[in-house]
Amino acid sequence: MVKVREDHPIREDGTVDLDLWLLRLQQQVEVTDINQLREACVLAKEARAAVAECDDDWAQNTVGSFRTGLEMAQILAELQQDQETLVAAVLYRSVRERKLSLQQVQERFGATIAGLIDGVLQMAAIGSRKNPRSEDSVLGASTAQIDNVRKMLVAMIDDVRVALIKIAERTCAIRGVKNSDRKKRYLVAREVFDIYAPLAHRLGIGHIKWELEDLSFRYLKPNDYKHIARLLDEKRLDRQLFINQVVELLRERLDDAHIDGEVMGRAKHIYSIWRKMQRKSIDFNQVYDVRAVRILVPEIRDCYTVLGIVHGLWRNIPHEFDDYIASPKPNGYRSLHTAVFGPEGKVLEIQIRTFSMHEEAELGVCAHHLYKGTDTQSRADGYEEKIAWLRQVLEWHDDLGDTEALGDMLRGDVVQDRLYVFTPDGHVIDLPQGATAVDFAYRVHTEVGHRCRGAKINGRIIPLNKPLQTGDQVEILTSKEESPRRDWLNANFGFVTTSRARAKVAHWFKQQAKEQNAEAGRDIIMREFRRLALDPQAISLDRIAEAINYKTAEDVCAALGAGDVRLSQIIHAAQDQVEPQRPDSQLDLGLPAQQPSAGKEPRSGGSGINIQGIGNLMTTLATCCKPVPGDPIMGYITQGRGISIHHEDCLNLMNLRENEPDRVITVDWGEEDEQTYPVDMIIEAFDRPGLLRDVMLVLSNEKMNILAANTLTDRKNNMARLTLTVEIPRLERLGRLMDKINQVPNVLDVHRERSGGQ
Repeated sequence: MVKVREDHPIREDGTVDLDLWLLRLQQQVEVTDINQLREACVLAKEARAAVAECDDDWAQNTVGSFRTGLEMAQILAELQQDQETLVAAVLYRSVRERKLSLQQVQERFGATIAGLIDGVLQMAAIGSRKNPRSEDSVLGASTAQIDNVRKMLVAMIDDVRVALIKIAERTCAIRGVKNSDRKKRYLVAREVFDIYAPLAHRLGIGHIKWELEDLSFRYLKPNDYKHIARLLDEKRLDRQLFINQVVELLRERLDDAHIDGEVMGRAKHIYSIWRKMQRKSIDFNQVYDVRAVRILVPEIRDCYTVLGIVHGLWRNIPHEFDDYIASPKPNGYRSLHTAVFGPEGKVLEIQIRTFSMHEEAELGVCAHHLYKGTDTQSRADGYEEKIAWLRQVLEWHDDLGDTEALGDMLRGDVVQDRLYVFTPDGHVIDLPQGATAVDFAYRVHTEVGHRCRGAKINGRIIPLNKPLQTGDQVEILTSKEESPRRDWLNANFGFVTTSRARAKVAHWFKQQAKEQNAEAGRDIIMREFRRLALDPQAISLDRIAEAINYKTAEDVCAALGAGDVRLSQIIHAAQDQVEPQRPDSQLDLGLPAQQPSAGKEPRSGGSGINIQGIGNLMTTLATCCKPVPGDPIMGYITQGRGISIHHEDCLNLMNLRENEPDRVITVDWGEEDEQTYPVDMIIEAFDRPGLLRDVMLVLSNEKMNILAANTLTDRKNNMARLTLTVEIPRLERLGRLMDKINQVPNVLDVHRERSGGQ
């Protein structure tokens, strides 16, 4: 049993005996560089002189950042954490209270320790985002809100040590508010109970979990806490001593029966007792697991053998036996539960299961936190996956004692598919990855979305199509009137990424007068035709309507204006209309007759697979590595046999890179039967440094090949004209590309120009 709290060694003058404290710490955990840890302690001690203003709710009522740091380090030493974690813990409160800067920490102790502290500071933002007008913060809000905050916490963790440091810090916080006023105790207890006790439970840190729950329960429901405490006729440590004696006796009996099992026990804590009384509507004397023991054995038959041993030792309590092995719970949980009158006539609960059943109960779908918790739905969005991974990392650390690569492992192995952001009042909103401020606005309320005109992230105005990040605090700037922008429905602009927001915007436009929608839709079509250098006289909107299942051209325009049809559908139908004999090809681009379609024939050579980036040269797939579509590949220019395509990891390719690097080229898989065509594009913009770079970055992200580029700047009016020749597979891709370029700062207009100019 880990001792809950041990006072620091104090000298006669009231100061901490740092040498003795370090000596005690070394007896708990291996310290590789005691001088570095000592230096951190001295720095934290020197920095405590003046208490800076900080937004924490308990710091100024505790013994100070220095002693808090020592206490955090002691907690983490009990968890067998490495030296970097201990140093970060010692310094964290000093940085949090602005007595030290992260820059100072990085200069003296390195980037890793500074990164750990920075990660904990990000998690601390959750505690600071409270509604100042109400004692009941987001942390005391609805179950869904609490669950969102928990999930956001985990989403912010890149290194499991960050979570452990934060849990240690909150443990010190709940310990330190004993003499604070009632409101302050309530706020800290609410936060710890809702967020950090469940997180400690999810990470399998049992002794921290029950301490956080008991202390929080003491301040949240003081009368109930005192009532249960009075009912317990002995102290916790006395109860634990009783458990230890029972465990030792059972181990001896298992050895006598030649059963290779494990026996473990625990004394049920006050909050757990109260919770069971409430859940089952029973009195204290009906709680039979105030003292409990769990026995793990290799085989199912051993479970029943051990049950006989237990009932032979002590008299069982009638109606308190459950065989969940013969009749598992609906969630698959399996175990034997029995209650007996143990030594001294004290009630004792005993659980018996196999090692595999225990693993299934702890880590599988019937894990303890799932079949007793209320947030099982969180499995659907990756939260449980990340928690399971964090628990595996903790177990791995216990076995190997090495945490050097934990951050990289977590970043590489866990993928978050949700992000969690704050409203101005501190409530948490969950959104898909890539969501924007417009998505956020519609997630908050439809009216907020319709009136959205701008957004602030963490107090700074940002573009409405900028993707949000977990931890952002988002404020929507609204107008008095509802008037969504039609551009929000253009997927190329990236204003809206969620189907909910898109549906709300489309519905708003649908409610407007059909005549207005038709007029707006016709303007959009004509503008796009002009931009793509299409002749409106050669294209029938009625035939387009028929192609996409609308009755008239007016209906098509109205549907486009209302957001019911996408512009890309209309452009695709227009392309099919201009070249009906080749519906899968590009529009006629006015190329010279000697270059029919100027496009490349599918560049398969002898491979039968299209490869981009090598012109019309013959290609062959290397027989040494046999790459297949989707593999990362490189090309090698052979003598007389075209381009040989190798897997990036091919040993032969590595040798060729060393010996003939000039003949190794970058290539990529193309789409099956894909043809590309050169298109001239004109970009007009106010000139500025980096303009060409930003345009080229867009082309690179869209994976477009540039055949020619020319830039001309008029110094009189500072206008730049960029003429690019780009390979385009289809007209819709050209429209999307131009939309992306239009979003580059300073770009005024982008349009297509036919060969010979138009």
